[in-house]
Amino acid sequence: MKVKYFTLPNIITLGNLACGTMAAVCAVSHIWAPEVVSLKVPLLFILASAVLDFCDGLAARLTGQYSALGVQLDSLADMVSFGLTPSLILVAMFEKAGGVGAWWLIALAVVLCSALRLARFNIDEEQKESFIGLPTPACAIAIGSLAWAVEEAIFTLSPSVILAIAIVAAWLLISPIGMFSLKFNGFSLKNPANRLRYVFLLVAAAIIIIGGLGCAWVVVILYVLTSIVNTLLAAAKNNK
Repeated sequence: MKVKYFTLPNIITLGNLACGTMAAVCAVSHIWAPEVVSLKVPLLFILASAVLDFCDGLAARLTGQYSALGVQLDSLADMVSFGLTPSLILVAMFEKAGGVGAWWLIALAVVLCSALRLARFNIDEEQKESFIGLPTPACAIAIGSLAWAVEEAIFTLSPSVILAIAIVAAWLLISPIGMFSLKFNGFSLKNPANRLRYVFLLVAAAIIIIGGLGCAWVVVILYVLTSIVNTLLAAAKNNK
């Protein structure tokens, strides 16, 4: 079987992986040398990974370079960028907050549930237009944003709260909650799904512009709550 490794989508996906690896390295480096590497840096690499994760699918659609290799490569890259990295950030936050003992192992729940989330997505035909459970990029951005806020001294988090965040994030990843997709199907406002996306993106942009990257976690919480309300409204409409 002839396999093309370096197609445009695959190159973009490798860029995602490279940025995710750098984010992970920065998170680990902060544990050993917090005075050298800020815990704000991983979020920048995570955001770069998220942009590239969006672009590789766009490139595949525009060039028609879909491949089974690309699908697997995308999940492997996401596992590092949006699964391993947030767990390492939580470990770094736990250590920074004065956490002791092996309780930091609880933070690994995020990387484990990210693996389950990505594996399910690859085989689930129901997740083409929407998602089941919190998408891994959203989870990683939320955790990276919390670390940013702590570094900016916007607020402080105790070790127990950090571990609680890890547990909640891990559950959301594999939860049965339906989440709406931000991928547009055309750009018409006549499409109710598009109207929801436009409104959400405008509100999200306003939150980031006003509050900065340290408030990106608020956007993710808003995304989860909006998804829950949207699912309940759709269920009520179908039951009429």
